[in-house]
Amino acid sequence: MKRVVAFWLIVVVSAGVMAWTTPGLLKDIRLGLDLKGGFEILYQAQPLDANGKVTKEALLQTAKSLEKRANALGTSEPEIYPEGTDRIRVKIAGIKNEEEVREIMKKPADLTFRSAEGGKADAKTDLEKYPKIELRGDDFVENGAEMTYSQLREPQIAIKIKDKKKFQEISQRLLGKNLAIFLDDRLLSDPVVNGVFTDGTAVISGSYSVEEAKEMRDTINLGALPLKLNEKYSNSVEATLGQKSLNATMIASLIGCGIILLFMLVFYRLPGAIACFTLISFTWLLLLVFKLANITLTLPGIAAFVLGIGMAVDANIITYERVKEELRSGKSILSSFKAGSRTSLRTIIDSHVTTMIAAAVLFALGTGTVKGFALILILTIITSLLTNVVFSRFLMDLLLKDGVGHKLGYFGVKEREVRDL
Repeated sequence: MKRVVAFWLIVVVSAGVMAWTTPGLLKDIRLGLDLKGGFEILYQAQPLDANGKVTKEALLQTAKSLEKRANALGTSEPEIYPEGTDRIRVKIAGIKNEEEVREIMKKPADLTFRSAEGGKADAKTDLEKYPKIELRGDDFVENGAEMTYSQLREPQIAIKIKDKKKFQEISQRLLGKNLAIFLDDRLLSDPVVNGVFTDGTAVISGSYSVEEAKEMRDTINLGALPLKLNEKYSNSVEATLGQKSLNATMIASLIGCGIILLFMLVFYRLPGAIACFTLISFTWLLLLVFKLANITLTLPGIAAFVLGIGMAVDANIITYERVKEELRSGKSILSSFKAGSRTSLRTIIDSHVTTMIAAAVLFALGTGTVKGFALILILTIITSLLTNVVFSRFLMDLLLKDGVGHKLGYFGVKEREVRDL
């Protein structure tokens, strides 16, 4: 009896929490450019040096660097692409502070490491004190900077340089001198070179807080843009998918989910009812993750969401079909549930892991909406395992161990289907 009380307590409290919080979750979820619109900036690219030129490769690399800046975690799904021979268009959804976006997008443009060679004795500014550019942001290995700790547990930044010989020559020439780090015209740090670095690696140490060290790491990882960007114009972007189309998509999704829940109830009875509850829990938990991770939801994201619901339903169907097979063989209901859950687990894990691998490859190699689709698919797989495997079986176990549901009809199995032993 205690397990039955615990079952209903869990169901009622969970349902209450979900009903109370769902409207707020739906309201707070960020919608993508195709669903809600956003903010657009058109940049014109110019070479960093007077003798340089804007090449197709440099333009593509600059667009890639901007995409990394805007979509570091793969959750915002911006649209960033070259136009013509010297322009880059940036579109980002859910923008509240346009000036902040401009600052963020331009921030990595002028990351430089400078020395005092050629500096003025009476220098009044940091740039006059450190005039010679020794390294630019694109001289560093991509994502090669990381925050570490010294033996005294002080935050520091480990860096990797692409050209080892160049770094060796710089460190040898500047041994005992300062190598200043600038972002645009602002001095971030001026550490002293305390060794000759022959393997292309070094550590930047100083009186950094953890937040300052992380900011320095991120700045170096983002690197300098291969081209200088000048903003031509900016404006708001309308959603590419009309409101009527969005409403139709949502209605179709709700109808589809309703049919799925009805199917589970008709074919699997008691376990089907529990599956319906865990599917609702799966949807709510996924919405909560979207809000907490500040994920932008686009049409590809909705497609991944629906695919995840299909996988969650499939996990329940595989389990309950195995349970029905065990019941038809003449086993008791509790024994059938344990055996069916055990034999179906490997199949469920295999299908989820293979999909997870495919999604991980898409996330690692994709960009923009492809990366967003993969991220949401990964989240749905993890959430499905928690709700429709772990949570679902926990609820069924509470009922069956207290003697509730010990009738074949509760599982959609008829007496005549049970084979004589």
